[in-house]
Amino acid sequence: MIASPLVTATLFHIGPIGISTPVVTTWVIMALLATGAACYTRRLSLTPSKMQTLLELLVGTIDDQIRDTMQVEPERYRALVGTLFLFILVSNWSSLLPGVEPPTAHVETDAALALIVFCATIFYGVRSRGLLRYLAAFAEPTWIMIPLNVIEQITRTFSLVVRLFGNVMSGVFVVGIVLSLAGLLVPIPLMALDLLTGTVQAYIFTVLAMVFIGAALAENPPNTSSKQADA
Repeated sequence: MIASPLVTATLFHIGPIGISTPVVTTWVIMALLATGAACYTRRLSLTPSKMQTLLELLVGTIDDQIRDTMQVEPERYRALVGTLFLFILVSNWSSLLPGVEPPTAHVETDAALALIVFCATIFYGVRSRGLLRYLAAFAEPTWIMIPLNVIEQITRTFSLVVRLFGNVMSGVFVVGIVLSLAGLLVPIPLMALDLLTGTVQAYIFTVLAMVFIGAALAENPPNTSSKQADA
């Protein structure tokens, strides 16, 4: 259990830069995901093993979600969307390991993930529509909406941070408090609920990222994405 969601312990320094526990945990998760992907995709065959079947099911599900949400073919966006989902999912589930602080229970990790979505929205929007057409969308339906549309782009990114941080952090604290008061076996149902919550939060974050990027690709004003996300 972490002492505070806003305070992180520094483990060591690389020059003047302090490396905290969430950063190390993030590196470990990234290394495990990269190693696992490299190992399980080296020996793909026409007669798939159980693991290959599971991976193909996961990729197919992500592709279907991209088609349904963004209304585009998934090849260009699969790597970003799939990586976001898997990283957030594994990070959320890491809270069940004794002594491990999930990176997503710290606001700086969630802010970094939201910043990736923010930059990806701009990148794919400009790449798809061109710089001038993308910027012109901020003046829709009238130029008076430019400040509001710009603010909306920022606030929806902030909402990604708050949603993920609040839900993951609260789950970690609840399980930790019950564990300290009731012993080892009693919190098991809450830990199972934490698994479900971690999966749901990873799914919601990823879907909202697809909604925001999809809105940047479309011929609609930027504020359309917030209406879709609220729905």
